[in-house]
Amino acid sequence: MAPLTLSVDAKTSSDASTRKMQHLQQETRKSFASVSMGEEKPFDFFRILFEGVIAGGTAGVVVEMALYPIDTIKTRLQAARGGGKIDFKGLYSGLAGNLAGVLPASAVFVGVYEPAKQKLLKFFPENLSAVAHLTAGAIGGVAASLIRVPTEVVKQRMQTGQFTSAPDAVRLIVSKEGFKGLYAGYGSFLLRDLPFDAIQFCIYEQLRIGYKAAARRDLNDPENAMIGAFAGALTGAITTPLDVIKTRLMVQGPADQYKGIFDCVQTIVREEGPPALLKGIGPRVLWIGIGGSIFFGVLESTKRMLAQRRPLQNQNSKQD
Repeated sequence: MAPLTLSVDAKTSSDASTRKMQHLQQETRKSFASVSMGEEKPFDFFRILFEGVIAGGTAGVVVEMALYPIDTIKTRLQAARGGGKIDFKGLYSGLAGNLAGVLPASAVFVGVYEPAKQKLLKFFPENLSAVAHLTAGAIGGVAASLIRVPTEVVKQRMQTGQFTSAPDAVRLIVSKEGFKGLYAGYGSFLLRDLPFDAIQFCIYEQLRIGYKAAARRDLNDPENAMIGAFAGALTGAITTPLDVIKTRLMVQGPADQYKGIFDCVQTIVREEGPPALLKGIGPRVLWIGIGGSIFFGVLESTKRMLAQRRPLQNQNSKQD
């Protein structure tokens, strides 16, 4: 009977090994690479939302503090008409007020993006995971735009020397232009940021999926940062013309030099030539490339730390 027992044990071991290999292959093919949570049991919307808010807010603040001067130079390059000179003083002008908007905006974006992404990945087949990432990025962008646009208007008006403090900027914009002045260029902002958010996060997520499948392991922080830098730089270059249009519309103030998006494009091309639509592309690609590296590196690191705290909290609650 001993040989039979050995045979059965060997077969059982072989079946278990096969199942394990199939499980590993399925894990490799999973399409939500950015969240390292292991087996997701029931969909916990509020936990995913909370962790996304914390991780997104943290990443957004770190990026803004590190790269604000590059963003200021980019804005001044884009706002200068013709051969206007660029002032390199006060590169941190408007930082404090901008952080007050970046923190909630980044928190809202990632807080909405993460649960939307996971829900959409369950809805779409695996071969259409890119559509889920694109859609989730656009949804997150719409939600965050309600905070981002007023923040961006105030920041860029201060960066171009129109105001010296964020409270004064808000008060004077509202008094002269009405509340809608805080949403100047909202259409152009969505025209730029919705494609930007969708494309950047889609590229990032898809690259992580491919990298993770090739490496057959979770990615470390430098690898996440490298992928984030590439996704950010590429997306930044593609969307530079949209950013120029958005900047011109936001900083024009009550002068109303441009009557809308199409009039802005036509005026820029007619008066300054098509290359003007690529103004600031160098600082923008540098800023967003480095920013993508920092943002996604901090984002994944923060999400991982929050995920590691989860079992401890569960254990403590059970003991209580």
